Amino acid sequence: MIPKSGLYTGRVVHSRVRPRAHRLSYRCYWILLDLDEISALSKKIRLFSYNRFNAFSIRDVDHGTGQRQSLKAQVKRHLFDAGLDLSNGKILLLAMPRVLGYAFNPISVYYCYGADGRLVALVYEVHNTFKQRHSYLIAVGPDSSQNNISQCCEKRFYVSPFLKMDLRYEFDVIEPFANVRLTVRASDPNHLLLSATLAGDRSDLTDANLLKVFFSHPLLTVKVIAAIHWEAARLWWKGMRLYARPNPPASPVAAFTVKRGD
Repeated sequence: MIPKSGLYTGRVVHSRVRPRAHRLSYRCYWILLDLDEISALSKKIRLFSYNRFNAFSIRDVDHGTGQRQSLKAQVKRHLFDAGLDLSNGKILLLAMPRVLGYAFNPISVYYCYGADGRLVALVYEVHNTFKQRHSYLIAVGPDSSQNNISQCCEKRFYVSPFLKMDLRYEFDVIEPFANVRLTVRASDPNHLLLSATLAGDRSDLTDANLLKVFFSHPLLTVKVIAAIHWEAARLWWKGMRLYARPNPPASPVAAFTVKRGD
């Protein structure tokens, strides 16, 4: 079974363990979009548009490589380069939409399904506040279930000035049906540094539900970027060390999967 496009409302919680304890919790919402349906959805839903201004919108340039090529074509190419052929499959994107033209997503997730309906890979697209982005493409093992997907990889991309580069990420994911959940843990050889979780409950992607979150979570994406800078100021006040920002990776995607023929 493959999830359908929808709206998820919930919370983001960050818990920093070392070297200074720090916790934050914010209400958020995300839309899940079947990339094959995105144009049709923009015609069906008055408050949502694709590649043009509206109360809520998604633009190709806000994701992927930032080019005006369709997101599905970009992700399929990255999957193929990693040895995964998704020619007849589905790709769904979980992200915060643009709100009144403004977008910022600390992390977006692409759920990549094969023609048989099995989740083949996840792509975690990470954005920093320096207008840079990078994606981690990780194959889903055959022993994973929709409520228990665990993955890991090495950190390749600078996000927070309070986290060093030599870290390992662990991802725990459930497929987005009635609920969505993603937990990311960052660890060094001395164990856990930070854990971040986004979780939400599903509702239908309709004008009525979009209007509801527009007023219950006003100017969400502006609040997200403001909250990031506010929390950074609090961490600096607590005496957290700042790490220099290296150049971003040469490749827009780091793939952690098998090669064709292996």
